[in-house]
Amino acid sequence: MNFKELVKSNRTCRRYDGRPVSRQELLDLVDLVRYAPCGKNKQALRFDLVADEESKAKIFENIFWAGYLKDWPGPVEGERPGGYILLFEDSNYGRCMTEDVGIAAQTIALGARAEGKAVCIFGAYKEKEIKEALGLGDNLKLVLLIAVGYPLEEVVIDDVHEGDDIKYYRDQDQVHHVPKIVTEDLLVKK
Repeated sequence: MNFKELVKSNRTCRRYDGRPVSRQELLDLVDLVRYAPCGKNKQALRFDLVADEESKAKIFENIFWAGYLKDWPGPVEGERPGGYILLFEDSNYGRCMTEDVGIAAQTIALGARAEGKAVCIFGAYKEKEIKEALGLGDNLKLVLLIAVGYPLEEVVIDDVHEGDDIKYYRDQDQVHHVPKIVTEDLLVKK
């Protein structure tokens, strides 16, 4: 698969086939971040890897799954992520740069997709409850949470134009549609 195909196949996934993802597989994804660009080479992000069933269940209870899918509370048992990677800013190392969070998340997502996995990147979660459940200290601020697993759902991209509805949705066959504005409409000068 060429790079454009990899990027196009790298869709947010909210339903997984139930296979576990090992701690080592999660560690291998974080290892990719080590080689990614980093503002000022600061390397202030820290990570926690969650692959055990008890901790995965605690995290699942404290994340919000899909803002546009109002009647869907999240994946049912058997369709939940195989593991999680949590990204933290650690006050012992100073503030991380905003762009580093995005670069790290995209690197993990593309690495997972290249291995046949998929991710869902969360910015909506109950930080206090998650940190308590995992026994993490006050020095850590959760900046992103990434679910990792083997995709169950089909996700397609629908081309739309500027001004069209961009809300993702599921059709009657449970195919997840993601409207994306066509390139020409993204340019400030046409």
